[in-house]
Amino acid sequence: MATEEPPPEPARRLFFALWPDEPMRQAMAQAIRETVRASGGRPVMPANLHVTLAFLGSVPERRLPELAQVARAAARDDAGEPLELSFDHLEYWRAAHLLCAAPAETSERTAALAGRLHSALLRSVFAPDLKSSWSVEVGTTGPFRPHVTLARKVYRSPRTIEMQSVTWSFTDFVLVDSKTLPEGSVYTVLERFPLRH
Repeated sequence: MATEEPPPEPARRLFFALWPDEPMRQAMAQAIRETVRASGGRPVMPANLHVTLAFLGSVPERRLPELAQVARAAARDDAGEPLELSFDHLEYWRAAHLLCAAPAETSERTAALAGRLHSALLRSVFAPDLKSSWSVEVGTTGPFRPHVTLARKVYRSPRTIEMQSVTWSFTDFVLVDSKTLPEGSVYTVLERFPLRH
């Protein structure tokens, strides 16, 4: 007599991110609207603009409390003031066909936060995807590079890499649930983790 397979364990597709508020998103959308249109790519909806700190992929729901504990520990070790990122130029990531906004100056504090998260996740036997946030170009390695994906399926470099500077300021980071639907990605913030202050 054949035994029935147990049902799959409930899981969610998750990532940690710096999550801008509506005015910050609108400022970015306004600053890059024409360039994104000219790129010929598929624009990311303003509601989905963010900075990925760590992409986790599929995580069993039973591990969500453990994940929150890792995030709270990473937040506690932060300096405490609002974390600011000034996006002032565009980058075309040819291999991934992405158009991104990036800061010209390295944010050591953002890199330290991402580094603490990644180290703690690995110690807790999670498997963050370094390619999603830790390289200038997918398929290469390098230091953490904060960026905002503006358009996907971009097959030609924009005529200009300049953009009006947009500053985002954060007092926390978030855990996000990602669902892929026919009309695109839908993101839901599950929990916020205040930076120590």
